[in-house]
Amino acid sequence: MLQVSEGKMPDEAPRERAERHGVGVLSNAELWAIILRTGLTGLPITALTAEMMTANDNSLMRLEQRTREERLEMQGIGMVKAIQIEAVYEIAKRYFSEGPVVTAQIARSQDIYNYMRTQIANLPHEEIWVIFLKRNNQVISRMKITSGSAVASIFDLKKVMRHALLEKAEGLILCHNHPSGNLKPSEPDRNITRQTINACRFMDINFLDHLIITAHGFYSFRDNGEF
Repeated sequence: MLQVSEGKMPDEAPRERAERHGVGVLSNAELWAIILRTGLTGLPITALTAEMMTANDNSLMRLEQRTREERLEMQGIGMVKAIQIEAVYEIAKRYFSEGPVVTAQIARSQDIYNYMRTQIANLPHEEIWVIFLKRNNQVISRMKITSGSAVASIFDLKKVMRHALLEKAEGLILCHNHPSGNLKPSEPDRNITRQTINACRFMDINFLDHLIITAHGFYSFRDNGEF
């Protein structure tokens, strides 16, 4: 039986612990309980979020990889809570995108991975992004080019080069994710790389690299001598 202390409802326990000791002492499920706030009749929010995390091996990364449809299938997760979960992950992405690499020079492939990992590493579908750079390899901006299950077949090179000219970019980097976690490049991946390299040469733009990104690592075309 759930115990109620100090006249409080059981759902309030995580908040009380956070007030006394700070949010750092809370489990993943308790943090979600504070964010999502309300449970169901007979299923308090603490039990709901505990079940949610158990279903995802207590992994925040695994929960992020879920599609909205998959989250809606979890007990007690309706559209409002599904969007709240998405909002938390979007805030995290924006927080990390404001890191030092945004204003620093990109000097190596690890810098690219650090910049893009939180944006695309855990997505359940593929996305292709381009990073536009100044002459000193400082980031100007980044842009999603395409998204879906067959991104290579709808890659829009004209869109990439048009935006590079608008940004007055001196260099660019391609990045895309592999939801499967496989870091091996496909032939379409290599085709996209070759096409972009040729277009950059024609436009006198420096092509720095193409990274395949997953939650557990990356593959750099440059580091592996692919061009």
